[in-house]
Amino acid sequence: MAGLTVLTGSFSVKVPSINAYISVSEAFVFASVLLFGAEAGTVTVLLECLVIVLWMKPQGRPLYRMLFNLAAPAVSIWLAGHCFYFLSGIRPYSEVFTPLPQLFVPLLAFTAAYFLLNSTLVAVAVGLETQRSPTQIWWTNFAWLSVNYFSGASLAALIVTYTQKLEFSTLAVIVPLLVVSYLTFRTAMGRAEDSYNHLSQLNRLYLSTIETLAMAIDAKDQVTHGHIRRVQTYAVGLAKHVGVTDDNLLKAIEAAALLHDMGKLAVPEHILNKPGKLTPAEFEKMKLHAGIGADILSAIDFPYPVVPIVRHHHENWDGTGYPDGIRGTDIPIGARILSVVDCFDALTSDRPYRPRLSDDDALAILRERRGVMYDPLVVDTFVRVYKTIGPGELEPADVHAGAIRDIANATAPDSAAFVSAHSSHPANFADVGELLLTQVAETIPFKLGIVFQYDKNTDQLSVGAAKGVNASTVRDLRIARGEKLSGWVAANGRSIVNSDPQLDLHTCGFSAANGLAFTLSVPVIDGSDLAAVVSLYGDEAFSEEHREHLEKSVHSRHANSSVTCTGAGAVVDLPDHRGSLEGPAHVSAVIRVEVLNWDEAGQVANGRLLAQRFVELCEEMRRALSAAALVVRTRDHELIALMPRVNAQELRRASVVIRHIAAASHIGTPEGFRLELAVDTFLAPADAGIIWDILSTEGSHLPAVFGASAKVH
Repeated sequence: MAGLTVLTGSFSVKVPSINAYISVSEAFVFASVLLFGAEAGTVTVLLECLVIVLWMKPQGRPLYRMLFNLAAPAVSIWLAGHCFYFLSGIRPYSEVFTPLPQLFVPLLAFTAAYFLLNSTLVAVAVGLETQRSPTQIWWTNFAWLSVNYFSGASLAALIVTYTQKLEFSTLAVIVPLLVVSYLTFRTAMGRAEDSYNHLSQLNRLYLSTIETLAMAIDAKDQVTHGHIRRVQTYAVGLAKHVGVTDDNLLKAIEAAALLHDMGKLAVPEHILNKPGKLTPAEFEKMKLHAGIGADILSAIDFPYPVVPIVRHHHENWDGTGYPDGIRGTDIPIGARILSVVDCFDALTSDRPYRPRLSDDDALAILRERRGVMYDPLVVDTFVRVYKTIGPGELEPADVHAGAIRDIANATAPDSAAFVSAHSSHPANFADVGELLLTQVAETIPFKLGIVFQYDKNTDQLSVGAAKGVNASTVRDLRIARGEKLSGWVAANGRSIVNSDPQLDLHTCGFSAANGLAFTLSVPVIDGSDLAAVVSLYGDEAFSEEHREHLEKSVHSRHANSSVTCTGAGAVVDLPDHRGSLEGPAHVSAVIRVEVLNWDEAGQVANGRLLAQRFVELCEEMRRALSAAALVVRTRDHELIALMPRVNAQELRRASVVIRHIAAASHIGTPEGFRLELAVDTFLAPADAGIIWDILSTEGSHLPAVFGASAKVH
């Protein structure tokens, strides 16, 4: 009997979807119990399980699993067998023969007890290993396997009641029945496995669709980047603690957590990513995202109830929510769970309109809204377990590195700055932008500065100039007006202080690890038209003084480089100061740099090399002087720096810098020839006559800048 049990037990069939196996050996196990008692059945099962464990290559399998595979069937048959003999009063058939009618009911109870004990132990073990509900595992995978046990009990009854010995003729009848049973189960299991694999593939397809849609949401809503992932982790964990055990509902909550903001795809970016409080009209548009998201997802035939959760995750417990105003338990449990965790993560994450709250402050708000906006049971459960169900290492709640402070309400300057440089002289825009960033860096500390150039034809901002850490990585950055942070500044014409750099730079590979935590962004307006946006990113918070200084800097500097000076085949692009010097020009000082041996240099040196070095000298002087200064190449061998409203100390400091630049600009030619540069400074009122002569006579370029009405102060 033990040999037949081991032989038939080696032909096992895997149960679909879980790591468990069944065989057709129960007929001989039951026969062993009926013939010789519970102990004989226990030994038989142990032998069978030992062979199966060794057959399944135990290398790499944990010892506890092997011991369980040996113990669970043996304990089950031992307990069921002793209960059978104790309650029925029947003796083993090797001692006393019992007619079949008297055996029927006790054998039925014995079979049910053995099946329930064995399958329950396996379901509990699988549940502990996979962290799933043992009850659900048993009902889904084991309930229908009882047929195999009862068919085995029927064969065992035939064996013990109609034959006294297991002869060849008996086996000739019984073995074909077992073979048919085995083949039937293998075919059924194969079909079930195929069906399970098909469902798994469909589920993966749904999950990939969900992941793609979630990425689309995350890509558009840069303000809440990472929010949906954390909400998903919180929601699934909270659902289990609330008492949700249905696997389909758990999957629905998991999917809905990723897709609950799907409707934001239909919300304008300047509202979605607005770094400030929404107006009532904007909030009404934002509220549409719940219904729109449900409508979009209704086109997908989800195998679990995702759409109702998405539609109702902004409903309130007291019926004051949206979009349908339902209340209490009429709100789907998944939506009630999602609304609580969505609120908590939003409160504990940085937003452009406020810094993140502490966990305690966020929980206090949830308690205040308990029974008004949120289900009391869900709130109480979340407060109790939120630390254990959090995202952990997936992504911390304070995903943004820097706290977001206040928003500057001052409007941008309403007069021209960088006037139309991008339309007439694109190259000049970059030059002036870099010069602006260089000069601003003297008074405003930042790690990365970008001057965005606005193109009204495409309604986009592009990088006109960039300076600082990894500046080369942002050269191709484009931002639509109204999108992200700088796009919002462009669309609304308002400066913003200390919002999150990731709103602009996330797609360029920047993260908190780059040390960029704060942004100062200022629009540049020409009359009523947008000209540019200047954004500075740093690791320290910007002040209101920084904002005011940057606004004044962009207000005073034009980017229309319509004034050019030529010489030696080179063109030097110059900033146009007519906007800031309209009327009498307040020129207080002049610095003149002259090449004394220019003619000799032209005879022995490469003309293009000399011209290029002169252009570089001009650029170096621009960067060294204040934003209000103007550097002009008046002749081939001469540069003039015009400085408004400076005193003697400021001029002395500037002249030292210029002399140092001039000294470093001497170029040794292959023939050993070196340029000789002279630097002269003139300060009004002592040198007013000389300055006036320079303004009046130094070529035709200066009058184009200052006009005939220039005055010397």
